[in-house]
Amino acid sequence: MASKKVKLRGCWDLNNIDISDAEIDALYKKLNKEATEAGYHLNPDVDFTKQLIRSLLINEKRYGYWACPCRLASGVKEEDIDVICPCDYRDPDLDDYGVCFCCLYVSTDIVKGLKQAESIPERRPPRSERAKPQQTKATGTFVLPYPVWRCKVCGYLCARNNPPEVCPVCKAKKDRFELFIPASS
Repeated sequence: MASKKVKLRGCWDLNNIDISDAEIDALYKKLNKEATEAGYHLNPDVDFTKQLIRSLLINEKRYGYWACPCRLASGVKEEDIDVICPCDYRDPDLDDYGVCFCCLYVSTDIVKGLKQAESIPERRPPRSERAKPQQTKATGTFVLPYPVWRCKVCGYLCARNNPPEVCPVCKAKKDRFELFIPASS
């Protein structure tokens, strides 16, 4: 009996997706350069990192976007927007655990060998809790879910729980950031 190729909600048989070593190497170089320039670090285990990059490329060919290689993607970009690499959870995971969920990005302590990467809990809410945000009428006030940090050297602003390790613009260290706008209560 002949086998059939079946597509299920954007999923393809992985054996039919060809990713060359040249594609992996090119994306590794690009991501490593971008990460370094922005004050991030790719996992120093190059073989492991290239396997993750291979999975990103597979997901790009499957879905049309870089769904996190360690999470189950729906195949619907709007549903997966929070887990498109680099995902919405990367920075809080790096702050709390020193690694992102899939271990593609790691902290300076892990790069320097001062800390070991460990598995971390899933931060992404269950599908049932990932409802689309409710539209609200403008009232002249707004709510900030995250504090805004300002680089005192170049003025770069970012909204996240903690400032980045390195300013992506001028490369100033974390201690050169100040709280610019606190999160709303």
